Amino acid sequence: MKRFHVHAHVEDLKASIAFYSALFGAAPTRVEGDYAKWMLDDPRINFAISTRGGKPGVDHLGIQTDTGEELVELKSRAKAADMALLDEGETTCCYAHSDKYWLTDPQGIAWEQFHTLGSIPVFSQGQPVAAEAAEPPSACCIGEAPKAKVSKGIAIPVKAASSCC
Repeated sequence: MKRFHVHAHVEDLKASIAFYSALFGAAPTRVEGDYAKWMLDDPRINFAISTRGGKPGVDHLGIQTDTGEELVELKSRAKAADMALLDEGETTCCYAHSDKYWLTDPQGIAWEQFHTLGSIPVFSQGQPVAAEAAEPPSACCIGEAPKAKVSKGIAIPVKAASSCC
């Protein structure tokens, strides 16, 4: 089963945690000094907020899979539709170790599709830097989709983001 993902930047983490905890009727499942995440079953969503990033608002959307097979199915669908994608493979981002890739919709909205493999104690601990990248990835692990990593289709830049799920 898949879970919808939303990541938003906030200015006041404490006030935002209080607001979203009341809205969802649940405390976050993970809280760090710059980040909080709710893994809800009703509605089935991975909702994350962080103070890392630019102006407040939605940073990116996504779909989290429960299995690696579901992620392969989503990627196959994207490739069959000739969507450009940035495949990060296994990577660390925020406080998680995941297998992931990114798409950008026609309006420029970044979509992350990922399968979480585990938790990490430090934000983006051990995050690799691609050899062809001119600079390290942003805090959300993505910058502009490198042409060398884009599969079929036109290389569509993924909006630079500065926090992640």
